[in-house]
Amino acid sequence: MPVIKSAKKKLRQDKKREKVNDALRNTLKKVLKDAQKSKTAEKTKKAVVLVDKAVKKGLIHKNKAARIKSRLSKLVKPSAKAKVAKKAVVKPSPKKKPAKK
Repeated sequence: MPVIKSAKKKLRQDKKREKVNDALRNTLKKVLKDAQKSKTAEKTKKAVVLVDKAVKKGLIHKNKAARIKSRLSKLVKPSAKAKVAKKAVVKPSPKKKPAKK
């Protein structure tokens, strides 16, 4: 057990953060299982949002999040995948001027 006042406070903070992180981690696991089981676009979208939040909080690594999202997107049918995925913005290429001789 810590003796110094600041160390005691740090221990209290750590316990509090641990509870919050465990709750978020458990929620993430449940949502991921549910999304894999039902394979609907709505549940996949919800799972992707939670995965992104977990990365932002530092619960999981960004590469793990990318791997999870990739696997989830494979489960959804192609027609539903188009609805979930963000539309890519395609900029028109600038017209080239003819070369002068």
